[in-house]
Amino acid sequence: MANIVFNIAKGRVAELYDRVKSNDPANSAIILIPIETSGLEADSVLIDADTVAAVLAGATNEQSTMGRKTLTDSDLASIPAPDDTNDRNERSLPTVTWTAASGNAISKILVAYDPDTTGGTDANLVPLTMFDFAQTPSGADIQMTTGTFFRAS
Repeated sequence: MANIVFNIAKGRVAELYDRVKSNDPANSAIILIPIETSGLEADSVLIDADTVAAVLAGATNEQSTMGRKTLTDSDLASIPAPDDTNDRNERSLPTVTWTAASGNAISKILVAYDPDTTGGTDANLVPLTMFDFAQTPSGADIQMTTGTFFRAS
């Protein structure tokens, strides 16, 4: 589950996830961005970033050797009904594999919303959540099995 929900996304994570799942707009996606351990700023600083460009503008660095993962409507689970029994609403991510992962160690995964994968830049990507995912790439596959990455209650 998310360690932080970015201020700009509070109250919107489920909505933006659901837009990707509904293919509205057609080129929207959820983007997973590995974040390096070195230079990582505090969650209390990062939570105020309004774009992925802003997250990466300070000392926080993307681990670009592993690369980003793009999740489209076909990758995401069905939109769940609200959990009225437990009074909450959740969204999940599928299992994702970085094949033959290499490069610098990572500490976190940044989950972002891209409204248009055909022409967007980091300035257009909305940071949704970021969670701990400490890994040291060694050339072997790295598999992320997240399940619930967002819960509103």
